[in-house]
Amino acid sequence: MSEGTAMAAGRLASAFLAELENEAKVARQCLERVPADKFDWTPHEKSMTFGRLAVHVAEMFGWTKMTLTSDVLDFAEADWKAFEPATTEELLAYFDEQVASAKEVLANTSDETFMTDWTMRNGEQVYFTMPKVAVMRTFVMNHIIHHRGQLSVYLRLNDIPVPSIYGPSADEGQM
Repeated sequence: MSEGTAMAAGRLASAFLAELENEAKVARQCLERVPADKFDWTPHEKSMTFGRLAVHVAEMFGWTKMTLTSDVLDFAEADWKAFEPATTEELLAYFDEQVASAKEVLANTSDETFMTDWTMRNGEQVYFTMPKVAVMRTFVMNHIIHHRGQLSVYLRLNDIPVPSIYGPSADEGQM
């Protein structure tokens, strides 16, 4: 993160920026290894396809903007369609856009904004309301980490080398 970026953001944003950069680096290494000819592969009938899971990991970085620049996500009003890449390169370009957007928003978010509430609902049904800092931690960052872990299993099950994530993997001994 650049010095100028750190200065524009509040202390919470600076911490999230540093974490996001690390998590995005590792997520990208996983996504780079997802072959387009395996996008439809699934380990189980109840599991997401390899491609859908990869897109989910990529799109969640973009949830930063929605979380920090609005106060409500109402599925009853949302017009959303999942991104469907044809190639790994398209997947990576989409991922890079989501990460760039997240960094830009974080760089301009005050600590006060992180303390305001954010609500997820579907019309009248409210799923939860919590401070944006908690949404960023649980429904963005932890969620990315969870699904990236699943993605590493998909890589392993397809005999694709798993990158080092928080330490050496069986395929990459050194970070």
